[in-house]
Amino acid sequence: MGNFVGNLVKTAFDYTLTAVGTICISPLLAYVAYRIKKEDPGPIFFAHTRIGKDGKPFPCYKFRSMVVNSQEMLQKYLAENPAAREEWERDFKLKDDPRVTPIGKVLRRTSLDELPQIFNVLRGEMSLVGPRPVIQEELDKYYGETAKLYCTVKPGITGLWQVSGRSDTTYDERVAMDREYIQGRSFFGDVIILCKTIKVVLSGGGAY
Repeated sequence: MGNFVGNLVKTAFDYTLTAVGTICISPLLAYVAYRIKKEDPGPIFFAHTRIGKDGKPFPCYKFRSMVVNSQEMLQKYLAENPAAREEWERDFKLKDDPRVTPIGKVLRRTSLDELPQIFNVLRGEMSLVGPRPVIQEELDKYYGETAKLYCTVKPGITGLWQVSGRSDTTYDERVAMDREYIQGRSFFGDVIILCKTIKVVLSGGGAY
């Protein structure tokens, strides 16, 4: 009963706060969309397949922060830069990613690129707080036994990782933090993480 009530409270909290928040930030969403379209013609949003609750894939929405032909550029860049390839294979990220547009750098530094995930929350695919939404390859390669635990909850727009160093952490540390969050999650813990997220976003720490 405890888990049922807890999940019910979390769901109600997610929908209520997200619905109100979407209305409040709609001018910001419109402005970011305008800047993206003005700077680099192409789609405003980018949807990447991530793994959600019960192992179900879903389209995770973001503001597009990269050039349109990002995949082709990535393959070429990695082929020409062994150090970058090693970094990509280790972290699934590049600190100096040549695909990121000027406005994209601002969006990533401030985490504004992740704002469209509010629509994933409203669709019931994500929560405001949860483990990081990852791709199947990451789940298979890095999570081990934690993969089963990961699939028991919805991934979040923010979480323990985002308020604990973000991209400055190692991948093993990220998995450990996802596991720690899932095993000890609570409503009040989520509220604390949300408050810390505001501070992290304003400081721009650990993001690239």
